[in-house]
Amino acid sequence: MSPRPSRLPCIDALKAVSSQLIVLHHLAFYGPMSDAAYQLAPGLVDWLYDYARIAVQVFLVISGFLAARSLAPDGRLETRQHPLSMLWRRYQKLVVPFAAAILLSMAGAAVARHWMTHDSIPASPTLGQFLAHLTLLHDILDVDALSAGVWYVAIDLQLFALLLGTLWAARTVSGGRAPAGVAVSVGLVALAAVASLFWFNRDAAWDIWAVYFFGAYGMGTLAYWASAPGRPLLPLGLIAAVALAALMLDFRLRIAVALGTALLLALARRGEWLERWPRARVVGYFGRISYSVFLVHFPVCLMVNALVSHFAPARPVLNALGMAAAWALSNVAGALFYRFVESAQPLAALRALLAGRRDAAGDSGPGSASRPTM
Repeated sequence: MSPRPSRLPCIDALKAVSSQLIVLHHLAFYGPMSDAAYQLAPGLVDWLYDYARIAVQVFLVISGFLAARSLAPDGRLETRQHPLSMLWRRYQKLVVPFAAAILLSMAGAAVARHWMTHDSIPASPTLGQFLAHLTLLHDILDVDALSAGVWYVAIDLQLFALLLGTLWAARTVSGGRAPAGVAVSVGLVALAAVASLFWFNRDAAWDIWAVYFFGAYGMGTLAYWASAPGRPLLPLGLIAAVALAALMLDFRLRIAVALGTALLLALARRGEWLERWPRARVVGYFGRISYSVFLVHFPVCLMVNALVSHFAPARPVLNALGMAAAWALSNVAGALFYRFVESAQPLAALRALLAGRRDAAGDSGPGSASRPTM
């Protein structure tokens, strides 16, 4: 059997588009430039402010889809490694570049404070605040965020832990028997997803915990299992029916987007074009650097906001050009961060050292399909 490809062009394309929408949402949400430019295109700014953030649902579904592909491609946890060891490796992959990005955000905020006073600038950080971010406990401890979107990194780890724990429990309960293990795994993941869709996701008080987001993540996981070539369409139909029932009970656009993404990925895999389309190298590249763009765009946008608001306050055209410049520079910074931080071999060696492994590149090279999905 030929090895699975490390890159999936369809997923890269979804990540590329979604990451750009998130950057644009934060440009509309944070800083004075969008306020000054609002009169030029109020409809566009309002749309980016209200709706572009829903692109994060695409990443949640992709994360669940790729986690199933990595951990349990046949519906049952394959590896015999201890779950805590696997969770530790996931933590390293997320947090090593995340820590570097937080330092950049702290520096960017310090620079921005010299040029403007605005609510979007984080206050000077404390050591406890920084450590809360490194441990991904900032939301749980109710600590002010040092960058935009940092909640997602913590939730990604929680979701991975929840799925991993569920799969491990299913294997333990089934006693290692393959058919029973698959049935129990699918059943438990489906039960957790249903609980999220019909209960937890309807109550914002749960939004610092994985259970709030597991409806989207679980749909991605179930979509992978239901989309094996040659498998009947009935499992996909059941996923769609349950999600539609949840939407009829309480319509949430974020769940509708998650359902659409899960079905798209499933049909792409069934049709065997998940690994072949689109072929555009540029799109694939932006998909690869999407996590880096997500990590570093906030300090870039913050400093451009500070510069433009200082030299050209209340000038709509210049502020709109500033937004465009911040968007472009965020991608440039993301490409540099990907090249020199996220995929840099010294950091791969550090991750391997922390994991007690000798081969740095084998676990976390830039082509790994289990890399963070942002």
